[in-house]
Amino acid sequence: MAAQENERLLHIRAQIKEFPQAPGVYLMKDADQRVLYVGKAKSLRERVASYFQPGADLLTSRGPKIVELAEKVTDVSVLECETEVDAILQESRLIKDIQPPYNSRQMDDKTFPYLEITSRDDFPGVYVTRQPRKNSKLFGPFTSAGDLRRVVQILQRVFRFRTCKLEIHFDDDKRRFFRPCILFDIKQCTGPCADRIDKESYRRDIKRFQRFLESKRSVVLKQLQQEMDQFSAAQNYEQAARCRDEISALKSLADRGRVDEHVQPELFQIDPGQGLEKLEQLLNCPNEIRIIEGVDIAHIQGSEAVGALVCFIDGRPFKQGYRRFRIREVSGIDDYAMIAEVLRRRYHRAGKSEEIFPDLILIDGGLGQLNAARDAFRQMPCKPPILMSLAKKEETLFLLGESDPISLKRHDPALRLLQSVRDESHRFAQHYFNILRQKKTFN
Repeated sequence: MAAQENERLLHIRAQIKEFPQAPGVYLMKDADQRVLYVGKAKSLRERVASYFQPGADLLTSRGPKIVELAEKVTDVSVLECETEVDAILQESRLIKDIQPPYNSRQMDDKTFPYLEITSRDDFPGVYVTRQPRKNSKLFGPFTSAGDLRRVVQILQRVFRFRTCKLEIHFDDDKRRFFRPCILFDIKQCTGPCADRIDKESYRRDIKRFQRFLESKRSVVLKQLQQEMDQFSAAQNYEQAARCRDEISALKSLADRGRVDEHVQPELFQIDPGQGLEKLEQLLNCPNEIRIIEGVDIAHIQGSEAVGALVCFIDGRPFKQGYRRFRIREVSGIDDYAMIAEVLRRRYHRAGKSEEIFPDLILIDGGLGQLNAARDAFRQMPCKPPILMSLAKKEETLFLLGESDPISLKRHDPALRLLQSVRDESHRFAQHYFNILRQKKTFN
């Protein structure tokens, strides 16, 4: 036993020597390659090494749970990130997706905030939010809601946008009689609620603000630096400190993720009850649909191919039911065969009542992908549940046993529910694919 323990530690320490001294995410695994813990670090090498140093007193410094974790770890993988902010966001996403047993934080659906501009409104508002509207212009996600709110207060003095929740329409004549709030009096809002600015002028200001957010903000930072130096030279230290804080807050605008890369699917859910009800009506189901599983494939020219399966119960993501599959049996570009492999590996045991069987399986793709799923079930000793596929672009539904595709209106609750399952399976597959690709590049 002592020899095995020594060999385990030597293996891990040899891995650590190859880790970069850069920000990133580390995944600690057991002998079965099950992820036990996900963490982030400014320096991957130093952070991971702190768990396995000969003189480390983990019991005193980190507690008995971390001691138990360190004793189970046999392998550590790392994902290098561009910045520490990127590492924070990647860590959160991995914890939510994998649900490691030794992570106690970030396993719920709490999300990071965005800066939202409601660009579809006649007079767009600017908000710090964790529940953005559809079709808004988003910046983020940000790692600190407090820092983001301070930035909005500073920028409101410059760009004078509204932050109220009022519904303001340019053709509402009653605005002429409305009394604006104190922000108008202290020149932090142009008062669209009281018809103090026309629609075109207000939208020009919002466009300027948006361009500022997308720029490096160097001009404003340089101006604030000059003001701070002037206040300091005049021994007006209170104003100098205010400028210093504003500079720090504005610099924090750069500490954000990218909307399209750091997706937070928990934010964009539809009414699940309504979607399920409409779906049952569409399919004329004698029994209610409760469990839906979505399947997707990701690869580049057949390399690093992965499959992903997501589970929705009562229309909401059930993270414990998510699964990832590294494609083993298929070489080259053959999405149909890859889908069949994933389905066989997932449902062979479930069909024998060894695991929960879904009410509906949704494949990301068209008729070809659906037929591949049908053929996979023909090789298994169980009948498939409802099998459907959802093709992108046209958003056309294909139902096994039906010759004609199904087209639903874009805002149909059943379609939106299926889209959320399809999009989540796609995101989950792409995330796993990117992890494998980064690991291959690093190695």
